[in-house]
Amino acid sequence: MSHLPVLILVVYFAAALLLPLLAKLKNSFPGWGALAVTSLALLLSIASALYVGENGPYSYFPGGHGGPGIEITVDWVTVLMHLTINLVGLLILVYSLGDLKSELHPDSLPAYYSIYLVMLAALNGLVMAGDLFNLYIFIEICTIAACALVAIKPGKLCLEAGLKYMFLSTLGSGMILLGIGLVYMVTGELNMGALSEAIPLAFSSYPWNIYVAMSLFIVGFGIKSALFPLHVWLPDAHASAAAPSSAIHSGLIIKVFIIVVARLIFQIFGANLFAAIPAPEVILLLSTIGIFAGSVLAIAQTDIKRMLAYSTIAQISYIFMGFALAVPSGIMGGLLHIVNHGIMKSMLFLAAGAIIYKTGIRKIDELRGIGFRMPLTMSIFSIGALSMVGIPGFSGFISKYYLAFGALEAGKPIYVAVILASSLLNAIYYLPIVVRAFLGHKEGKFVWDQLPWPMATAMVIMAAFNLLFGILPGSLLRLVELAATALLS
Repeated sequence: MSHLPVLILVVYFAAALLLPLLAKLKNSFPGWGALAVTSLALLLSIASALYVGENGPYSYFPGGHGGPGIEITVDWVTVLMHLTINLVGLLILVYSLGDLKSELHPDSLPAYYSIYLVMLAALNGLVMAGDLFNLYIFIEICTIAACALVAIKPGKLCLEAGLKYMFLSTLGSGMILLGIGLVYMVTGELNMGALSEAIPLAFSSYPWNIYVAMSLFIVGFGIKSALFPLHVWLPDAHASAAAPSSAIHSGLIIKVFIIVVARLIFQIFGANLFAAIPAPEVILLLSTIGIFAGSVLAIAQTDIKRMLAYSTIAQISYIFMGFALAVPSGIMGGLLHIVNHGIMKSMLFLAAGAIIYKTGIRKIDELRGIGFRMPLTMSIFSIGALSMVGIPGFSGFISKYYLAFGALEAGKPIYVAVILASSLLNAIYYLPIVVRAFLGHKEGKFVWDQLPWPMATAMVIMAAFNLLFGILPGSLLRLVELAATALLS
């Protein structure tokens, strides 16, 4: 059972190699093979979570060397993120079975699904890498796959967005590699557990190496996770890509990079060194600016996918704010928002993709009365919109509640006001879409959306999880509390 996390990676990478070959068989569709593999990975994640629940967190040493070096860490953070990655990844994949044929050339589908599986493998690897060597390898795999998922869609805009993403993400990778080099220079270690013991000793002799390394990690991962003002690649990448690609980028990829930098800060450097830069104050300031700037820019958009992309910048800032507060409630709020936003923003991008699939409409002003033509899709979009605003009964409210409580626990009530003001801004650009869709010009009676069943099924399941975590969040809260404790330990 302890081999299950590694088996997830093996299954994904092996399937990614085999899918293009199997796609050459007559009448085969690679999406079904990718769906089977992702379903198996989710089952393995659930089994791994049950094993950790029964036996506690553990470390896995490939090759059986049993000492500092290459290490896989399976703690409650790993469990939470494995379940989130594979569940959301599976639902996005289900949706793609009905959507991708209209967005990509048929010959590109095998490559797309192979890249998608490589991406899921890298995301799973990132959250359980226990050493900086393998962490960097998974970062690079993730970066290349993420760029490819954007650029694979035909069109000049997608190619341009993919290249912009690649250039800026490469800059972030370079900073991370320099940070790893500085840490290794003064400690001689790459294993995270060994580093947590070696860095306090190295800090007494080489404080500036440690300060600069931590700063490089924060900025490098800030680029990859679109922390304001390092977000310039995000609007083009998310708005121009295929709907499943937009969903996985906004819902999963940028969140995993936040988890990785949080691990490095709290589990290697420690909260005291983190505060000594002083990084928390800088991140809180940038998060506050990002919350308002992302919301204001979202209000100004006329394209629905571009509006959702700018909204992501604001929502990512919530997560950074929660971690920068560096108190248990704030960390819980950040982790909750990773899960909740991963579901609700993926759902919103998929709903926008369904509207474009059915009607070709991207302009927000042209959505008047769309609720009568696509009532299911717009009802799901409305659930996501209300959750983003933070209305009680929806999952987004739970996240913001813990973030606000974390601000009070940290003795910084000003950030409660920031959260409340940002919720008002969210309402300004989300609620008019809902009102315009259902209370605008009525075009006859309600008619069924007439979407392919995979698209409708994926969106309905995401909406159900959104409501479940908003009304009955107990099980998620218990898991998040364990993960927050593990992150701060």
